[in-house]
Amino acid sequence: MPSFAVIIAAAGKSSRFRDKHYKKPFISLGDRAVWLHSAEKFLNRDDTKQVILVIAPEDAEDFHTKFAANVAILGIDVVKGGASRSQSVANGLAKVRDDVEYVAVHDAARPCLADQWIDDVYAAAVEHGAAILAVPVAGTLKRVNNEQISETVSRDSLWEAQTPQVFEKQTLLDAFNEFGSGAFTDEAQLVEQTGKPVHIVRGSPVNLKITTREDLNLAKHALKAVPKPNIFGQAHPFEDDDKWR
Repeated sequence: MPSFAVIIAAAGKSSRFRDKHYKKPFISLGDRAVWLHSAEKFLNRDDTKQVILVIAPEDAEDFHTKFAANVAILGIDVVKGGASRSQSVANGLAKVRDDVEYVAVHDAARPCLADQWIDDVYAAAVEHGAAILAVPVAGTLKRVNNEQISETVSRDSLWEAQTPQVFEKQTLLDAFNEFGSGAFTDEAQLVEQTGKPVHIVRGSPVNLKITTREDLNLAKHALKAVPKPNIFGQAHPFEDDDKWR
């Protein structure tokens, strides 16, 4: 069985969330914090050997006050991030165990994740070396300058990237060593610069990223719509998926 480590990115500024008391990964969603929803999807898997949570240095004291018991019980490694996403993920990558073959990076603020989607992107990464979840862009896209439309952009062949994003460990290490000092918005963009093809696995709009307070309310409903495994280990078909497209 291939082995995976998961880096859960929770070191962002949450500037668009606009809550003076909580950053979005640490706010409650139902009965537990957003980041715990994300982490638990991987902790229950036999093929996931390590879960690494990356948090901002300024959050460390408050985080450990609130979540030290969870961290100890679940066996999660907590790492301090850097000034950018690239630095934060690189800090997590440095803690990945030597015996792990593949590394997944997942946004802590994507708590509405189905087991089947993880299965699919893990399998694609094993087959292709690099794979991400993504959904085709459904809406009409406008390029805007000074609050005016300057262009309507064709959505043909455009997909919105999601996480998890999964890579052979050495592929991700090589990408960071060569291009990690630059700016990038996800790990797939970094790996693309090496010339390595990144395979797309169709995800679901239910796998939303919490960015604003409104997204938190959507996530409460989306959690109920996440496909659940049936007794045979396969996910139930998501009959209402069209309403999320």
